[in-house]
Amino acid sequence: MKKILIIRFSSIGDIILTTPVVRCIRKQTGAEVHFITKEQFSGILESNPYVDKVITIDKNVSEVADVLRGENYDFVVDLHHNLRSLQVKQICKAPSASFPKLNVKKWLLVNARIDLMPRQHIVDRYFIAAEKLGIKNDQEGLNYFIPENDRVELSNILPESHRKGYVAITAGAKFATKEMPLNRMKDLIFYLNRPVVVLGGKDDMAKGQALSDACGDLVFDACGKFNLNQTASLIEQSDAVIAHDTGMMHIAAAFRKKIFSVWGNTVPELGMYPYLPSDGSRMIQVKDLSCRPCSKIGYSECPKKHFRCMNDIPLEEFRELRA
Repeated sequence: MKKILIIRFSSIGDIILTTPVVRCIRKQTGAEVHFITKEQFSGILESNPYVDKVITIDKNVSEVADVLRGENYDFVVDLHHNLRSLQVKQICKAPSASFPKLNVKKWLLVNARIDLMPRQHIVDRYFIAAEKLGIKNDQEGLNYFIPENDRVELSNILPESHRKGYVAITAGAKFATKEMPLNRMKDLIFYLNRPVVVLGGKDDMAKGQALSDACGDLVFDACGKFNLNQTASLIEQSDAVIAHDTGMMHIAAAFRKKIFSVWGNTVPELGMYPYLPSDGSRMIQVKDLSCRPCSKIGYSECPKKHFRCMNDIPLEEFRELRA
């Protein structure tokens, strides 16, 4: 049996987006599949039945150099394509391939508003790195496997008002320019006028509390109260998901949820939109703003100070979710 190493060090969404490649390699070649990532993201993969071994680093590839040499890989699939992944490939001394990052085309789109990006999702670009293995995309979408002990029993945690159904809304994002400001989220929740579960980590706790205080019984604040797998369980059990351009959006796509993805400084043309979500999903954005996209990642505040890409998001785009 062949032994194949897949490289993707970060982050939540990017790792979830590699799961179709992982699955197809395992199922179509029968190879033993190993995955190297950062320790903080290992939980995303540990319950994945298509991954035989997860190798983790804290900061440096040198931490696992001896482990990598000892595995004698037959092929390395580089889905990160940076200096650190180059170091892995040099250590393994195995045939390898990388996916096209398209950094020049991304730069042109962000900085010159010249759109040369292919109309191709990053998942399909990931498959290019595995072409030499002879695998094909099975079109079965993303995977996210929740450990059994992290499955959330709604009757134990949600108020009665939310147990018959709710919309999951992500509170934050890694960068402020990728998330709706607090007041706009309040307006959205009142517009929906139905039970909402607000999702987020510890960094989102203040925002979750503020939304709960402002919107009362409409909101169950889950920010900072659940780990990632438990949050994924709340997403899986929701009626629909409103998500920023974040890892939570990709978790929702893995469960084939109806996703209303909200786009601020980034744009779907960068190739990171929800992959094969449920029918009826929508990408919501303020089009024809000359300043979009202002970054392929994000900023701590709007460079133009007006933040129209989020402040002008039309609430009527969410009308089918209203009570």
